[in-house]
Amino acid sequence: MDPIIFLIQCLNAIQYGLLLFLVASGLTLIFGIMGIINLAHGSFYMIGAYMAFALQPLISQYAGESFVLTLLACVALAAILGYFLEWAFYSYLYHRDHLQQVLMTFGLILVFEELRSLLVGNDVHGVPIPAWLQGSISLADVMTYPIYRLFISVVCIIVAGLLYWVLTRTRLGMMIRAGASNREMINSLGIDINRLFRIVFAMGVALAALAGAIAAPVSSVYPGMGQSVLIICFVVVVIGGIGSIRGAFLAAMLVGFVDTFGQILFPAAAGVLVYLLMAAILLFKPEGLFKQG
Repeated sequence: MDPIIFLIQCLNAIQYGLLLFLVASGLTLIFGIMGIINLAHGSFYMIGAYMAFALQPLISQYAGESFVLTLLACVALAAILGYFLEWAFYSYLYHRDHLQQVLMTFGLILVFEELRSLLVGNDVHGVPIPAWLQGSISLADVMTYPIYRLFISVVCIIVAGLLYWVLTRTRLGMMIRAGASNREMINSLGIDINRLFRIVFAMGVALAALAGAIAAPVSSVYPGMGQSVLIICFVVVVIGGIGSIRGAFLAAMLVGFVDTFGQILFPAAAGVLVYLLMAAILLFKPEGLFKQG
């Protein structure tokens, strides 16, 4: 393989892996820390993309072309939505069995899809790349790489660093980790575990929505876009270890490289390579690459 082509594919794999991490980190927080199998998590990715589509022209009317402001608005609205959903629906699932969790969250998928159809329709939409992120950088005489894809990678790295810092270096992160280990002890110390888990859920929804909003200009906005990303994110969570942010990051990067290079080197088997990777890792480490934390 030509070195420049190899470099471009490595950049594509990194960008895809980092984007997967944004979605999977929220899923592993909700699944590993709160103990809820959230099939609707992919819908939050879709909601973020549709928010970017709807908000970008609106914000442009009042604040000029500000894609960063659009992303911040998507994150804020998604966090509010997540806080409300946890209070209204998910808070009743903590002591229910997994079948009830699956049924209710699957029902939410249907609700979100129907609301999307009523509000926006079933057409495929595009979100324009802001002018300051258009264009490409030159990698060789005839090879270029889009600046916007580099922007995606940079934003994902910044968010990953902030998330790791919050969970490992702040009082909120300490309470989240303690609450995941022993809810009763946290309650006895006077900490409102229900409010704490509401914050965790809002964080997870905001991360998924950010991933959808930032991916919208390169992947378009279309019905059902959350379901395809949900499956691969569950693979990332299982490989990395349920509840582990470090594991989700490493697993997302592995999946990104396996999927990207698999489509080039083994196109006929590209669809199963990621699942073979998951099977191989679980064969030797059934709990995933890392334990919760």
